[in-house]
Amino acid sequence: MINLRCLYCQTPFTVGRAEMLTALITMDEKHQNHYDAHCPRCRRANSISRQRMELFFPNWREAAKNLPAVPADDVATSTDLKTEPLPKSVKSAAGKSPAKKTVASKKAPAEKKPAATKKPAEKKPAAKKPAASKTSTTKSASKSTEKKTPKKK
Repeated sequence: MINLRCLYCQTPFTVGRAEMLTALITMDEKHQNHYDAHCPRCRRANSISRQRMELFFPNWREAAKNLPAVPADDVATSTDLKTEPLPKSVKSAAGKSPAKKTVASKKAPAEKKPAATKKPAEKKPAAKKPAASKTSTTKSASKSTEKKTPKKK
């Protein structure tokens, strides 16, 4: 197992022995010098040299011989695994566990609080802003005249 840190997002992650073995076998078959380990957070490829992988898995050729004959396409790496959302029927069945029902049935129904009803929101009149265009121009004009007049000492 190799502990890595993503070069882009600095997230630590590991490459397992099964993934290393398949990577070493494919690198050997295709005469490659680097393997691209994908970060689980940002999904960007981090290259690992063949020498480093062989350092962490020194007897990989013996392990490859003992490996059952499985096509390389069928071997799933940790980044190839895809999760799919559960159907709503499975989610609703999982949410209703029998243990929760027994606890709810033991409690008296009088303890349950009635659901709060939402009241319609009252419309408030919009606040009117005073027209400040005339007063602001006169204030700015008086300020500009104050700046232009020299101060007497």
